[in-house]
Amino acid sequence: MRFTALVTAALVAGAASLAGTASAAEAVSVRLKWVAQAQFAGFYVAKEKGFYAAEGLDVTVNPGGPNLNGETLVASGADQFALAGGIENLLASRGKGLPIVGIAMMLQRTPSAYVAFNDSGIRSPKDFKGKKVSTFFTGAHNTLYAVLSKFDVGAADVTVVPQAVSMAPFIDRQIDVATVMLFNELNVLKTRGVKDFTVFRAEDYGVSFPSDTVIVNEKLIAERPQTVQAFLNGSMRGWKYAAEHQEEAVDIVLKAASGLDRAHQLAMLAEYSKLMVADLGTEKGIGVLDMTKLGAVRQSLVDRKVLDAGVQVGSALAPRFWDAVPTQYKKP
Repeated sequence: MRFTALVTAALVAGAASLAGTASAAEAVSVRLKWVAQAQFAGFYVAKEKGFYAAEGLDVTVNPGGPNLNGETLVASGADQFALAGGIENLLASRGKGLPIVGIAMMLQRTPSAYVAFNDSGIRSPKDFKGKKVSTFFTGAHNTLYAVLSKFDVGAADVTVVPQAVSMAPFIDRQIDVATVMLFNELNVLKTRGVKDFTVFRAEDYGVSFPSDTVIVNEKLIAERPQTVQAFLNGSMRGWKYAAEHQEEAVDIVLKAASGLDRAHQLAMLAEYSKLMVADLGTEKGIGVLDMTKLGAVRQSLVDRKVLDAGVQVGSALAPRFWDAVPTQYKKP
């Protein structure tokens, strides 16, 4: 009897050990573009609500910063995934030989726009000529030059300077035109009571640069495609939930960064969500790769001679992972 009991106990312990091994979550990380804020709510929601765990993943959400670049961190293997810059950043990285691939595009429309005070005499981007314009040299500068080209205004026709983190230089009229992200700086101006300015949206001039690319290393795609699929499934599910439950999503973000202004974060998520489900996102779902738009961005960069013509959109993207995400996780 004692021998039988010992054998039974051993079998039970062995089975429990195997079950624990089989159910152990795979650890991966995702690098954000910036510090924790509602722009990244979907990733925090996916972790908090157990969507990643349901896919067998233990995901660490790593904040970004001024000296952290998602493209290079994923290329080096320091992070498995990242929410990186727009398609122009991905193509530029591919042109440098970085082994990264885009698997989803969070923003279906250009997130940047330009502001000028009404008394400046600036009525359209054509009037940017001869003016001092600030922009972010993290990809948004490409959008600016694309807009200017629509009005035959060349890069040498304007004084372009790096944009400060604060909107103070614009408010204090140290510059004539400032770049704003529709989900961030534009809300800052409104909150501060700044009035009598005009917003020039890139989309109004036929310039559509989708942004916020979810990227992964080519090696991970080759060796562990199931991990890539699991991460994207959980992320899209998290983003859909965040867009549909914005109050709760912001509360989850605030757990990661309690010092943020809740009202501003709610306004950020509201605008970000609009950009996610615009255009093809409305029809197909959150994170869709609009190959027509992305191809047009590539051509714009090639025409400006800032991208080698050999860099192709097709090899820079792997849409099969987004295609395989269950519809209920991505369709608004």
